[in-house]
Amino acid sequence: MTTVQRYLVGGAVRDRLLGRPVKDRDWVVVGARPEQMEALGYQPVGKDFPVFLHPQTKEEHALARTERKSGRGYRGFIVLSDEGVTLEQDLLRRDLTINAIAEAENGQLIDPHNGQRDLADRWLRHVSPAFAEDPVRVLRVARFAARYAPLGFRVAPETVDLMRHMVADGELAHLVSERVCSELLQALAEPRPAAFVRVLRRCGALSVVFPELDALYGVPQRIEYHPEYDCGVHLEMTLEASARLAPGNSRVAYAVLLHDLGKALTTRDVLPKHLGHEHAGIPAVKACNERLRAPTDLARLAEIVCREHLNVHRFGELRPGTRLELLERLDVFRRPETVEDVLLACAADKAGRAGASDDYASAAPMRAAVSAARSVTAEPWLASGLRGEQIGLAMREERLRRIAASQ
Repeated sequence: MTTVQRYLVGGAVRDRLLGRPVKDRDWVVVGARPEQMEALGYQPVGKDFPVFLHPQTKEEHALARTERKSGRGYRGFIVLSDEGVTLEQDLLRRDLTINAIAEAENGQLIDPHNGQRDLADRWLRHVSPAFAEDPVRVLRVARFAARYAPLGFRVAPETVDLMRHMVADGELAHLVSERVCSELLQALAEPRPAAFVRVLRRCGALSVVFPELDALYGVPQRIEYHPEYDCGVHLEMTLEASARLAPGNSRVAYAVLLHDLGKALTTRDVLPKHLGHEHAGIPAVKACNERLRAPTDLARLAEIVCREHLNVHRFGELRPGTRLELLERLDVFRRPETVEDVLLACAADKAGRAGASDDYASAAPMRAAVSAARSVTAEPWLASGLRGEQIGLAMREERLRRIAASQ
């Protein structure tokens, strides 16, 4: 670049200062018009505002911009971008101070909102009152909490207060389902996904965005099985266990997140027991999947884990026929990869309680049964002259025999 200035911004600067690996490098360009960028060989890709790909590195370069609120929700903005927008104006529109640090090409840091100080003090703090104009930022702050909690980061009290006001003003009612699901799945892949839930609950957003989860708090469980007693606390502990057992696996964490929704539906006269909660929770899981427009594979796994987690817990006690019926419901003969996801989610449920171990007793017998059942093929019966339904019956009998032998 010869006639304009560019600055490295956002996560690349933040993570380098934290000593973390830098994954993506984003740039802001000051003093340029779109036609100048294209004349220099940059490829335009932005839909809502001018963003270009570098001709060699393919890194994103966005023209400096400001925003003006024009309506509700995260789409309710008019974006203003021209060569007169300054770097300071661009940084002012960003969400958190730790994301509002720029680095010039000579290495100089431009930090008008004391982001470096908040990095050192481990605060997630909003840049300006304009934070309240975009409801997605509530989810983003909770997601950053899930990512940086292991480093000691927490949300600044004044930011929590601002997020509470956003909830009270009804801004979160205008969130788009796909955006909520995207932020959620990213948060579930972070090292401390329970922090995402805690931050949303602290500012009142959980009851708006994920009311099924918020309803779990304050619901008691049988203390001999759940020393943590509270279903909401159990939810947080299962998410932490999921992050240990399946780090970065948002599929498993999503199933863990929804596995106990039926407990919030238990009537008071039955508490603290939750008989049949696994079946009672299925409609709630389906409703949540539909509202979030969750990907089909995630939705399916969440329903399976909700319905079957108690059966998986006692797999070692089941008769061969009952084991085979469970494997058939899991569809392991067409989707064998489902087994490991189900085992990880159920293991997280078991481990997500006070004093529990990460060792999961059902894992070995269930894997052995799956291996035994899947070793049965149709070829021997075809060779013997059986056809159609006879082959299916013969294969099922052989699967039962091999499952029994695997115990």
